[in-house]
Amino acid sequence: MKKIFSFALVFLLAGVLAACSSIHESASSSSEGTSDSSSDSTEKNEGKFPNKPINIIVAYDAGGGTDTTARSLQPYLEKELGVPVNIINKPGGSGWVGWTEIANAEPDGYTIGYLNSPNFASGLINPTMERSIDLEDFTILSNHVADPGAIVIRVDEDRFTNFKELVDYAKKHELTTTATGVAGDDHLVTLKLNKKLGTKFRAIQFEGTAESRTAFLGGHVDVLITSVGEGYTMHQNKQLEVVAIAANNKSSFLPEVPTIKEAGFDEIISQSTRGLVAPKGIDSEKVEVLQQAIEKAIKSAEHQKKMKKVGTQVDFANGQDYMKLLQQDIEDVKEIKDLLGW
Repeated sequence: MKKIFSFALVFLLAGVLAACSSIHESASSSSEGTSDSSSDSTEKNEGKFPNKPINIIVAYDAGGGTDTTARSLQPYLEKELGVPVNIINKPGGSGWVGWTEIANAEPDGYTIGYLNSPNFASGLINPTMERSIDLEDFTILSNHVADPGAIVIRVDEDRFTNFKELVDYAKKHELTTTATGVAGDDHLVTLKLNKKLGTKFRAIQFEGTAESRTAFLGGHVDVLITSVGEGYTMHQNKQLEVVAIAANNKSSFLPEVPTIKEAGFDEIISQSTRGLVAPKGIDSEKVEVLQQAIEKAIKSAEHQKKMKKVGTQVDFANGQDYMKLLQQDIEDVKEIKDLLGW
């Protein structure tokens, strides 16, 4: 009886050991298969672009028009690219701190940014500035918006209540205006007003729209020269009043506001364009991926609806057309060098 029991016990232990061995082999085989699969997946992911977050450099303060434009596009660009998109504000030097950082970034496609013109074009022409970069140091991706200039007064202003009264007052008294860079779009409006209308506006330079708007609302500057997109929401909320548009035609966002010409004066035109660029030298396949994603994001119905809500005119242009636009801005600034004493 004991022998039978011993044989049974031995047989049972042998079965258990065999089962454990089988399980171990199965687990080992499964683990090896998972490792190979994971390795293949990693290799495939490493070869895909993009496979990590992309940074968009904005050369002005948070809260300004370019920052708002970038953040409006952000979620739609993330959707198209399949990776996070970070907005990095790099204000300073009237935009040149941020633009220089874009141009000097690693040309791997993971750092792109916004150029603002004519501010950028003006900086290139300004003989008092020594720039280490030029338009040729960028890969031009696409234009995003074109925002006409706007002349703004405070809602509690009692010296003038409309553009005509403002001009009449400024012909007799010096008034300060805001600007965000020598020969930038807002500064040029001030210079053109003085030349064409005989006003006595004096521009005060600020690093960005958020700073200049704060100074204006605080009563430290008389007139805010900005863009429709940057003034639209506060105009609608009656926090400030846009009294004229520096454009050929009225803005569809502010149909009640006249152009300078409609207000009875010589036509003055100014617009700020904001477009996306990258460092020179990026692989052409990566450029194509970025351009296609940017175009789809900009043309997204949801994005355009959001931009309309904040009063900013979407004006998409592909890389080639955007380059022509920037080159034309440079030529336009050259033609008004006399206004700048250049």
